[in-house]
Formats: sequence, C-alpha cells, structure tokens
Amino acid sequence: MPRFRPVFTPAGFAVLAVSIVIFIRSMLARNAYEIILSSSALFFLLILGIVGGWKSRKLAAMQTGWKLPFPMTANTNEQSLISGLEKHIPLFFRLHFVVRGRFFPSGSNADLNPERKFPRSGCPVFAQASVPRGETSAKLPFDFPMSGLFKGEGFCRIRDIFGFFSFSCGEPQHRTAKVRSAPCFGKDFFINAQSGAEDRRNKTTADEERYYMREYTPGDRFRDINWKSSEKIDALITRISPDNQEKVSRIEVYLRNYGPSSKPSLEALWMLDRAKARLSWFLRSLLETQSSFVFTVRAAGGIWEIEDSETLDAFLEDLAGLSFSAPQNETNVFSAAKTSELYIFSTACDIGLNGFILACNPRPVSLFLVQPAEKKKESEQETLRKLNFSAHGIVPFPRWFTEKKARRLGANAARVEMIYTETKL
Repeated sequence: MPRFRPVFTPAGFAVLAVSIVIFIRSMLARNAYEIILSSSALFFLLILGIVGGWKSRKLAAMQTGWKLPFPMTANTNEQSLISGLEKHIPLFFRLHFVVRGRFFPSGSNADLNPERKFPRSGCPVFAQASVPRGETSAKLPFDFPMSGLFKGEGFCRIRDIFGFFSFSCGEPQHRTAKVRSAPCFGKDFFINAQSGAEDRRNKTTADEERYYMREYTPGDRFRDINWKSSEKIDALITRISPDNQEKVSRIEVYLRNYGPSSKPSLEALWMLDRAKARLSWFLRSLLETQSSFVFTVRAAGGIWEIEDSETLDAFLEDLAGLSFSAPQNETNVFSAAKTSELYIFSTACDIGLNGFILACNPRPVSLFLVQPAEKKKESEQETLRKLNFSAHGIVPFPRWFTEKKARRLGANAARVEMIYTETKL
C-alpha cells in the first residue's frame, strides 16, 4: 500500500495558514488592503495547486529509469543516472527525482525480505535531484561513507519553483544495492605458495607437434621456454600445450567476521569494513601479479573459490553484504594435514581469534588484524567521520555518538599486519 505524501510543503502549508488567518481577520476588520493581499495569495496558491495536480495526474503512469552504478563503491562520489524524463513540465514547475530508503552499514541487521518494501532497521536515507527544463535525463549524487547494503525506492515529484507544492507522479522504482568498501591500498605481500598440483604427462614426438608458442609471461615454467626460437627474435618464447595443466597454487584465506551480531557499534562496523577492504586488495593484487593462484576464501557466511577476475567480482559483491556473526567454538576449519600458510583477516571484535590461531599450530599463519587506533599510529590510521553520514543524506543512529571506544586485541602469528581505524565526529 503506497504511503500518503501531502501535496503541501512545510513552507506552502505555512503560507496557506497565514493567508487564511489574514483573510479572516481582514474581513472582520474590513481592511481592503489586507483583503486584496490575502485573497491574491490564496488565489495564487489555488492556481498553482490546480496546475500541479492536473499535470501530476497526466504523469501518473510515467516510467522512469533509475540506473545505479555497478559496482557501487563507497566514498567515490558516484552518481546515478535518471532517464525517461521526456515530458513537458508547466511553467514555474520542475520535476524532481527523490530517493528514500534504508542503509545498513557493513550489512548490519539487513532486512532484505522482498515482500517488505520499507525495512524497519537501518539508517534512513534521503537524496534528491532537480531535472533542468528541457533535459531528458539527470544525474543524482548518491554515495555512501562505507560498505553495506541499501534498500529503498526512487520516485518523481512535480514541485513549483516557489517551494509551496510537491505532487507525486510516475511509477516508483525499487532498488537493492550492495556497496563495496572504499579502496584500501596496503603493502605488497609476498606469497610463497607451497601447495598446488601439476599435470605431468609423458609427451611423444607427435604430442610435441601440438605445442604452440607465445611470449613468456611471469609465472611460466622456465623449462617450457623455447631457447632456440627466443634467440632468433630476441624475446623469450614459451611452449604451451593445449591439453597441458599448468601448476596451480592454492591459497587459503579466512575472513573471521565474528563479533557483535546485535546492534554493533559504528567503530566495530568500521573495523569490519576495513578488514573487507584489505582482503579485497590482497586478492586483487595477487591475481593481477600471478594468474595461477586459486583462492579458497572462507567466512561465517560461506565458502568461495576464486580463480579469475569474474569469480573475484562475484565474491566482492557477496563480501559487501557480509556482517558480523555471533562467535562460535571452532577448531581449524581447514584440513589439519595441510602445511601451507593460512591467511586470516579479522578485527579486534573477534574474541576467539587467539584460540583459533593456537589450533592451527604448527601451520604458519599470516594475520591481518584491524585494531582501534593508537596515538602513536595517528598517521597510519583510517578515519571515519560520523558527520559524513549526514553529508551523504544518511541519518546516523543517535547511539553512535555515545558509544564507548573499543578495546584492542593482542594476537600472535608468524606474520602480523596491523590496520588501525578510528571514528570521529
């Protein structure tokens, strides 16, 4: 059932009320000047209301297009494209596109029930854009300060340039979008992959003829280089067999998104956001430098196999919607027989982290831990300002302004990289 939206704006309602009061008082006092002034204002409001109401009825079935950017990334000043606005608008009126909905930072307590158009939890979101006269499309600034999920609707309204009336028109557009974390450019991380599989086959002379040549790329086996051909053209040429399986190195990654699953603090959500961002950078940078890597990523929300850019993009979309899960009692979730290095991404909210690392022994562990900022690390910390939510048209929760600072977590691993975060007003 559509929500009722009044046609009078607060300013229009105030002008109407004042005009009526002045008109009644002037009639009682028989003040001709006030009668003319108040009746003119009421007549002007009446004309605007009739024209706006008539045009909104004609545009009731208008279909507009609302295209969100994909992928949608936080803090990138992205804009949405609004199309299908090829309509004549009366003089003194403008067409506006309005967006209302809810934003769930880092996927917290997200209500994605398709039958519920207006979720009850999450931060309220409001954004709008005015369509210039004669234009058939418009750009709507629509950005978020951190990763999470957005669910809401976009609709058109006809408003007069004086700000007195606002009439709804057109069919509403409902959207659900996942917002990825803002980029986090960490230090280059050296991977010495020990695990993997290689298809070793005995090739006959006939098989050798099926080889084809291509230019050498980093990661190719040196024994496959055709040195004779390389000397002739002064470039390294590699022999590749169409049915050959090259060596594949499997990297195991664990995102421990454990923490407060009910009403998490903004600082906790920001730490989880930065853990997601560091994981995204880790996977993308390694895939770009070595295409033979295959990643097995485990989190509280599932398991993903990442072997190319397509599977990586699909995982990053799922990653944007992951929130905290309640802590669990667990041992090593991966095979205990494996001796290859395990890469863990976690936050200071993960109270079971040390126990899990101990259970991994003697397996080497590289830990990326997001911690609350230290004073001596101010130059290295990543800061989220609470007022940025209001700047993006998002209403922050009042409890975020009174929350206590989170505690740091100590952890031991073979290699540890600390990421420091802070939230400010």
